[in-house]
Amino acid sequence: MLQRFLGDEAGGGEAFTPVQVVFGARAFGIARLKYGGGGDWYGDQTSLRNLLTGLRERTNIPVAGDDAATVEPGTAALYQFPFVFAAGHGNIKFTDAEASNLRRWLVAGGFLWVDDDFGISPSFRREMKKLFPDAELVELPFDHPVFHQVYEFPGGLPKIHEHDGGPARAYGIVRDGRLCVFFSFDCDLGDGLEDEEVHHDPPEKREAALKMSINIVQYALTH
Repeated sequence: MLQRFLGDEAGGGEAFTPVQVVFGARAFGIARLKYGGGGDWYGDQTSLRNLLTGLRERTNIPVAGDDAATVEPGTAALYQFPFVFAAGHGNIKFTDAEASNLRRWLVAGGFLWVDDDFGISPSFRREMKKLFPDAELVELPFDHPVFHQVYEFPGGLPKIHEHDGGPARAYGIVRDGRLCVFFSFDCDLGDGLEDEEVHHDPPEKREAALKMSINIVQYALTH
């Protein structure tokens, strides 16, 4: 279950103390990760707004705001958001200080969802090794609870865009028994969440993307 954070979260000061928060005690917001490396961190511009609208209309999750905030990985502001989204096509890179801060946020209860827009996978995998050298990015089986939350996805992630033509796959990093990083690969849920006029995806693709994204949020809030 997600936590909020007290103390000097950004590093260099006294240790922070993670404090358990009862689900529903505070409104839920999403932040978009503004990472370095030159990749298009700013993409999927309507996706998170549509996800927040879907959460507000389809679940009992109290939602804060109409769109996502923007947060940088090395800042204390990261600790204001228990759920952070990142996407892109190109390079993602963290400085050592950013990696340290992001790792502490994840270990203390943060949840990072990275969506492959087609091309981010090599640099994402490299940077995850910087965060967790001993942790493997493992493929999640179809019976994983993230696929069986508000909506049922017995075959795993829905395929929204073709990319390389392979099956959509979900990967994760587990720390102390908790999934803290979720990587949707060769799928492009973020594009499926966009306004219709952006990619002209058919209604069933956009609906599948929204339902699976709601599942990801629901899972993060309850595990």
